[in-house]
Amino acid sequence: MSPRLRAYIMRYRRAYATGFLLSIGAALLLMVNPILVRLAVDGIARGISMRQLGIYALGLIGIHTSVVILRYFWRMSIFGASRRIEYEMRNDYFAHLQRMHLGFFHHTRTGDLMARAVNDLNTVQRFLGPGLMHGFSTIITFAIAVGFMLTVDVRLTLAMMFMLPLVSLTFIALAPRIHAQFETVQDQFSTISAKAQENFSGIRVVKAFAQEPYEIEAFAVLNREYIRRNMGVIKTSGALWPLIDLFLGLAAVMLLWQGGDAVIRGRITIGQFVQFTAYLGLLAWPMIALGWVVNLMQRGLASMKRLDEIFSQHPAIADYPDPRPVPAMRGELEFRGVTFAYDGTPVLRDISLQIPAGHTVAIVGPTGSGKSTLVNLIPRLFDVTGGQVLIDGTDVRRIPLDDLRRQIGFVPQDTFLFSDTLRENIGYGVEAAEDALVQRAAEVSALVRDVADFPKGYDTVVGERGVTLSGGQKQRAAIARAVARDPRILILDDALSSVDTSTEEEILSRLRGVMATRTAILISHRISTVRHADLIVVLDDGRIVERGTHDELLVQGGLYADLYQKQLLEQELEEAEVDLERT
Repeated sequence: MSPRLRAYIMRYRRAYATGFLLSIGAALLLMVNPILVRLAVDGIARGISMRQLGIYALGLIGIHTSVVILRYFWRMSIFGASRRIEYEMRNDYFAHLQRMHLGFFHHTRTGDLMARAVNDLNTVQRFLGPGLMHGFSTIITFAIAVGFMLTVDVRLTLAMMFMLPLVSLTFIALAPRIHAQFETVQDQFSTISAKAQENFSGIRVVKAFAQEPYEIEAFAVLNREYIRRNMGVIKTSGALWPLIDLFLGLAAVMLLWQGGDAVIRGRITIGQFVQFTAYLGLLAWPMIALGWVVNLMQRGLASMKRLDEIFSQHPAIADYPDPRPVPAMRGELEFRGVTFAYDGTPVLRDISLQIPAGHTVAIVGPTGSGKSTLVNLIPRLFDVTGGQVLIDGTDVRRIPLDDLRRQIGFVPQDTFLFSDTLRENIGYGVEAAEDALVQRAAEVSALVRDVADFPKGYDTVVGERGVTLSGGQKQRAAIARAVARDPRILILDDALSSVDTSTEEEILSRLRGVMATRTAILISHRISTVRHADLIVVLDDGRIVERGTHDELLVQGGLYADLYQKQLLEQELEEAEVDLERT
């Protein structure tokens, strides 16, 4: 059992201890039943009265009623503890994933994480609930029943014990195989979950390329493999039940033979024979349950192992042991000899750049030049490989993550909206976002006129990932969300690529009023977006190759000037096409 699982159990040790004590009480009471039956049978042979027989019957009713009550509270105690552990474990799992760095999610399939959060956690709960409950009950019932059987006849008990070890040997032989097979089942379930999640997220692409038949067949192949692996588990674990029935049947035959002989020879009475038979009957369910418990245990431990694989991974981005809280930032940024490599591949090389507080800096360059990677270093979505990123003279690695990211408004290249109302998406990350704040943020991003056409205004649900909105509307909603936080540093990573030029100009004019009092970084492929920035930095192959204002860079005649000329030519061609269409 893993240390983490043991720690969860120890947290609820009182509940488990109470349940186990109640199970012992219930088992002891059950053992009294065969004694009453023996007294009644022997009494009938002697010719007892109906009144005495009635007393035995009332005793049996009383014992069964007490056992029912004890079992109720026993189940409530252990099942309740297992459900509370499941609740805590699921919360801990989600919180752990929230703390993990961005690179972790780049290398881990979402479907796999979902499978562990649902299937594996449920399997662990079944082990902690029914598994432990019936496992302990089986051991206690077996030990007490054997003790009482010995008081009836030692020789007969030893004869019965000859059969029972065969059951244990069967479990020992089959349990490791069940464990290994179930691990392969869980791995395949993760693969299926990942396949389904990818298809649902990319359903537009699937439909656009008419790949529904291919995806259905690909999923069916994975599903067939999942069934095949499950059938392996079923074949192995299913062998336990018939074998138990066989051994119990053989035990019954041996009891009839040996017990009948003992009665004939006068070693035991008929009542004692019936009592012994009743004890063997009480052992039938524990022996059957043992196979089920072993199965639950193997599955539960296999699932916990998979969960521990995630829990054992630590976030690469975390607070330093001696952080330096920065309650109010000015927004002065500095990249000092920054280098960064992703999976060993260099992305940024010796970047040095100073951005005074309140200035607007634009970053341009060819695709793959490292623009997005550079701004991802500011909120520590990744950490530098070499050099430093400083805010107000403090290395960002020394600033608590909450303080750092709370003062940064970030609109990433890949716009993401939650399946919630537009109001909740704009106010995301702002405590008690008021209507006036949401309204102002929407005005800055030029989203107000679109909201007027929505069926429920700001209370319109935008669908999964904002599917009901256009690309431009999603980008403007993301800009509004960043502005609503009132950050000291505003980062727009190609945040206007899906809006037309007139809307872009409108948004930029409104953003200038917002950015005048804070540090802003703009990334764009459009020169029109960045031309009014205080400083324009040109990246190429992970290095700064040019820097200056729009006019200064045009005079230099370098990469920026080439980009500008190409975009002018594209604009002229587009205008010429429009004129041709009109004529």
